Amino acid sequence: MTSPERPRVLGPVVDDMTSCVHYQGATDIVAIRFACCGEYYPCHLCHEETAGHPAQQWATDQHDREAILCGACGHELTITEYFAATACPQCAALFNEGCELHREHYFQLGPG
Repeated sequence: MTSPERPRVLGPVVDDMTSCVHYQGATDIVAIRFACCGEYYPCHLCHEETAGHPAQQWATDQHDREAILCGACGHELTITEYFAATACPQCAALFNEGCELHREHYFQLGPG
C-alpha cells in the first residue's frame, strides 16, 4: 500500500511501480527526480520526450538530496543511499543494477 503523499511521476509510466515504455523489467521500479525541474520521471528518455526542457545533472555536492523514488513502496532515497543500494531499504524490492550504466544522465559523478 502506498502513502497518499507519494510524489507524482511524469512521463509515459506504464504501471504503479514507475516502469515506463523504455524500461519495463521486473527491477525497473525507480523514478528519478530531475535537478532541473524537481519532477520525478522513470528515466532520462521519458524526461527528454515530455519535459519540454533539457535535463540537468545533480551536482556531486547535492547527492544528499532525496531524488530517487521506489516504485514498490513510495520511499524516497537520497542519491548517496541509492548509489549504495541494490534494493529499497524500506521494502527490500530489488533495483535494476544495470541502471548504474546510465548514472551520467542524472548525476555528476566526479568533482563538480
